[in-house]
Amino acid sequence: MGQSQHNFIAGQWVAGTGEVENRNPSDLSDLIGLYAQASSDQLEQALDAATSAQKEWAGYGMERKQAVLMSIGNELMARAEELGTLLSREEGKPLAEGKGEVFRAGQFFTYYAAECLRQLGENADSVRPNIEVDVRREPIGTVAIISPWNFPTATASWKIAPALAYGNAVIWKPANVTPASAVALTEIISRQDIPAGLFSLVMGAGRDVGQRLVESPKVNAISFTGSVPVGKGIATAAVQNLTKVQLEMGSKNALAVMDDGDVDLAVTLALGGAFGGSGQKCTASSRLIVHAGVHDAFVEKLIKGAEAMKVDHALAGGTQIGPVVSEQQLNENLAYVDLGKSEGAELACGGARVERATEGYYMTPGVFLNTNNNMRINREEMFAPLAAVIKVDSYDEAIATVNDTNFGLTAGIVTQNLARATHFRRNARTGVVTVNLPTAGTDYHVPFGGRGDSSYGPREQGTYAKEFYTTVKTAYIAAGTPA
Repeated sequence: MGQSQHNFIAGQWVAGTGEVENRNPSDLSDLIGLYAQASSDQLEQALDAATSAQKEWAGYGMERKQAVLMSIGNELMARAEELGTLLSREEGKPLAEGKGEVFRAGQFFTYYAAECLRQLGENADSVRPNIEVDVRREPIGTVAIISPWNFPTATASWKIAPALAYGNAVIWKPANVTPASAVALTEIISRQDIPAGLFSLVMGAGRDVGQRLVESPKVNAISFTGSVPVGKGIATAAVQNLTKVQLEMGSKNALAVMDDGDVDLAVTLALGGAFGGSGQKCTASSRLIVHAGVHDAFVEKLIKGAEAMKVDHALAGGTQIGPVVSEQQLNENLAYVDLGKSEGAELACGGARVERATEGYYMTPGVFLNTNNNMRINREEMFAPLAAVIKVDSYDEAIATVNDTNFGLTAGIVTQNLARATHFRRNARTGVVTVNLPTAGTDYHVPFGGRGDSSYGPREQGTYAKEFYTTVKTAYIAAGTPA
């Protein structure tokens, strides 16, 4: 049996009311461990401890906070190989991606360590005589962080790091599918110079622990990444307490390939953007909108490239696509393959479960042809290694198709035409736009977020994070008159 791993509540590692198994999706015989499920009483204990710890943490000097975040970030980067291997083992992404994710998580912490020293206020003269105005940001209080399984360390880090940097307490509920990465990050945080209770890890089912967390009046803000239905449910629960929310939800990102674009580049971008991380990225390009002038050449090379991608154990050398994260996810993916066929799309390659040396949730990357933007496979987020090609006859039709969605996270264009690229940047109705780059892949020092059903609330990352993790106070001071 695997080793039991506990929750971290109010400064102590504690057992839960039960445990869940965590198995390697590349090798189902590999039991990573048993992970505690927090009780409602433990959640309340964490919330109560957070309230008092936050007040103490807010009083820490800037350099003391900076040292804490820098220590976390440096350790993550130093242990990227070790923790990246653990991440890939439990989530299924290829080892290089797992290591890269942990290293990037460390960079989030070191970036916000520096931000601890850049929290500058504003001042102004009042419209009234002899009165000065001071405007500054203060911590919002206790932040509930609910993070997904597809980037179990990075997404959590880009929420936790600014929450701490701006003086808040954190209650973290990670996805139950990837608890090992959550425990590893928590173990690093637990050893830092922070008040007991400032940071708590509460693992458990979303319908139980997660629901109680978002309904709690002791929570001042909720940052969530996940599905649209869950995000809307969180918003509904949060409004009862007027709790501030930041929601990153679904997407249906498009890569537009124009007739003046570099076809080889477009294929490379499409393969990486659509199938990287087994398609389990919110920024994945699952709609490939291709100009008729290059459609056939693009499709031929895309299919050849997809069929050549190595699907194997996440830790095996040369693996380009690991398994999907769970049996449930695999079944949902295969259901979308059947749906696409029933809608009249042609499955040109892949989209099937395959066996490897170890039993796992392996699936080949699939390409749909002869699709239109009204098909459900082009309307709904599949979160699978599946991409659908939509043929268009003009740039105008391409940009209209890109924008014909309820989502609006990322969109990309492949073109050599500066005028087209500029028009696309200004008119694609998404929060992120890329030109001759994949739709997946963002920097940590600039804002990230979308429009429509993709995002709700202030942006994440960079200095824009302060809009969510702080509240503004305006003070008026009577200066008096000199003697």
